Order: sequence, then C-alpha cells, then structure tokens
Amino acid sequence: MNASSPRPQPEGDAAAIAELMQNLGRAAKNAAKTLAQANADAKNVALRAAAAAIRERRDELLAANRADVEQATQRGISASLRDRLILNEQRVEAMARGIEDIVALPDPIGSVIASWTRPNGLKIERVRVPLGVVGIIYESRPNVTADAGALCLKSGNAVILRGGSESSRSTAAIHACLVAGLRAAGLPDAAIQIVPTTDRAAVGYMLSSMTQYINVVVPRGGRSLVERVQAEARVPVIGHLDGNCHVYVDREADLAMAHEVVLNAKLRRTGVCGAAETVLFDRGGNAAAPVLKALLDAGCEVRGDETLQRLDSRIVPAAEADWSTEYLDAIIAAKAVDGVDEAIAHIARYGSAHTEAIVTANQATAERFLGGVDSAIVLHNASTQFADGGEFGMGAEIGISTDKFHARGPVGVEQLTSYKYVVRGSGQIRPG
Repeated sequence: MNASSPRPQPEGDAAAIAELMQNLGRAAKNAAKTLAQANADAKNVALRAAAAAIRERRDELLAANRADVEQATQRGISASLRDRLILNEQRVEAMARGIEDIVALPDPIGSVIASWTRPNGLKIERVRVPLGVVGIIYESRPNVTADAGALCLKSGNAVILRGGSESSRSTAAIHACLVAGLRAAGLPDAAIQIVPTTDRAAVGYMLSSMTQYINVVVPRGGRSLVERVQAEARVPVIGHLDGNCHVYVDREADLAMAHEVVLNAKLRRTGVCGAAETVLFDRGGNAAAPVLKALLDAGCEVRGDETLQRLDSRIVPAAEADWSTEYLDAIIAAKAVDGVDEAIAHIARYGSAHTEAIVTANQATAERFLGGVDSAIVLHNASTQFADGGEFGMGAEIGISTDKFHARGPVGVEQLTSYKYVVRGSGQIRPG
C-alpha cells in the first residue's frame, strides 16, 4: 500500500480494518529498522524539505482546514476544540518553523548518556536508541501531525498517526508534506503513516492488537480519549488525563506581575492544557481584588470561595467539583489560602500533576513551592502557558506527560528514545 496517499477504507468492516492496520504495522516496523540506522544529515534533509513543502502548499492546507472547520462547526464542536482545529497563515508558518527548530536540535541517536570503566578494564557506555514504532492518537489539532511526525523522525522512530475525524482533511494535507520530505531524503514513506479511516474500530485495533509492531502509544486529546487509551492499550502509554493547572499568588507578589501572569495563564488560550484553571491567593496579600476584577472585566467567569465572593458581586460560588475541573474555557476557580503550605496542600489534593506557578518576590517562598509541588512543570514568576516543548527549546512536543515513567513533562526528541549498554572489552572473561 502507498503510505503517502492511502485510499479511504470502508467503515464497519472488521476484517478490512484488521488488514489495514496490520499493513500499517508491518510497514512501520520495516521503516523503523531503516530509520534506526539513518544518519543525522538524511533526517535533517527530510525535515527541511517537509518544512518547505508546508510553506509551498500553504493554500492547500488552509483550504483543507476550512472544510474541516466548516464540517466540525455544523456538528456542534465545542469552542475550545474549534480553536484547536483552526489553521491560519500564522499557524501554518509556526508548523514549518517548528520543524526547522527540530532540525537545529542535536541528533539524540547514538549519543552517549554516561560512560565508565570497570576495574577489570571493561568500558561501558549508555547510548541513546530509538523506541521503534510510536503510535499517536490525537484530536482536533492538525499541527500535531507535523510536530509528531517531525519529532519521531528526528529521534529515529517510525510513527503511525491517527488524528480525529474532525481534522481528517487537514491531517492528510500535512502528512503529504511530511512524505514529500521523506522522499527528498530517500527515506521510506512508511516512516510516517496516517490511519486512513475514521472508523473508531481502527483505534481499538491499534491499542489492543498491534503489540508486535507498536512500542509505545501517545494519546493527545480530552479525558475520554486518554482514558480509553489507558484502559485498552496493551503497550506502554505516555500521556495525561487533565491539565488542572494552578497559579498561587503569594502575599509578597508584585501586583503588576500577578495581574499579567494570571491573566495570561488563564486567557491567552483557554483551550490548551497549560491554561490555569485555579488561582490561589494568600490571605495575607492584597492582589486578589484587582486580579479578580481584571479577570471578570475580561469576560472570565470566576467561581470563588466565600472569602473571595465578598470582593466582587460578579463572583459566583465555587462547588467542590470546581477545584478539580479542567474547564478549557474562560472560567476559573479562585480560593484564598493561608500561605504557601496550604497552597501546596490544595494542589496536592486537587491538581493533576501537570503545571503549577507561584508569583512571589520572596525567593525562599518560591523555592519552598518549587520543591514542594509534585507536578511535571513548576514555574516561578511565569505563566503556566509556557508548558510547551517549543517554549522549552525542545523544538516541539507531542504532549505533556504527567507520568513519572518513562517520560515526564514535554515529550520531545530525547523523551522518544530509550537506551542500550555498549560494553567494550579486551578479552575479559567472568571468573567462576
């Protein structure tokens, strides 16, 4: 089968789905063997050509995306998912630049993580190697196609991409650009494949019946998708359920900074997993009233505890469920706490171990928060919206992992590798 232009498959035919997925798996596994030996120059040639193709085919990408958005709007897609789905000239250019940023990263494959020599003269190295075949299942965001394909290629992995039905045209158009890059470098088309059917049975088959081909699955989407992947997958999963992110405004916070950080953390883009969903205010400070007023004036609904409700009549009462809700909308929960330790305790109880920030001028308080909060990303005097692999200098990412095994935080090139031990001797044998 031609991986660059897969024919749409009939839906509802279990045998056809099984055959399709087996073909994708075999092709990916064969491609992974080639990629594991590909040099950095070949991979970078492919990535540069893919970025160029995205720019050259910008009008085609935007036309495909408009068709996706129109259909999704007719089906009543939520505002947050619609925002993730939309492409414009700036986002297309950002995709191309993101791929070029990945080109600029060091090639991780073959790099020596650690080395040492044993008393018997054995020289031991821990060396990065690809994972093999990565399966990525995602919703709405067509840019994930470019990010995931480029990151997997750079890290020497073949990838099978399954985007959501709402972005199928956009995904296919972007995938064609990636395949053009592979061909320019003489690398196999099957290094980056998409599942060419919207049948949900393909996802189930991918999770449960492809263990001989797929080494790890990465879900990127809403809670229902991630829960399904974690429940059904028979291979390791890298992912997170929720981005219930917090900003704690300390009593020693600079007021202007608190205003800017909280508003950006919540409202820059409400539909991303790094958007703040709860703001905590130290009772000993005076930032709560002006910051909450600014949020309300900006059109954000505030659900506050009894203390904060007294500050503005527009603040509605918070229910217990609000402290653990990922709104992905212009809604934020707000609570007054007695200092940094109560803030840490609140985050430990209700948070999702994703991203948390503290705003304070007191370095000791900041260090207590950074050390005491057990989340994948913790920030001092910066917006939670920096929870992004590109902003971390990783070129791009295929998600934020809240796991502690195998990867945590932004999943970029290095996080898509494993390692092996290379041992060099001079005739040593182990004594009995």
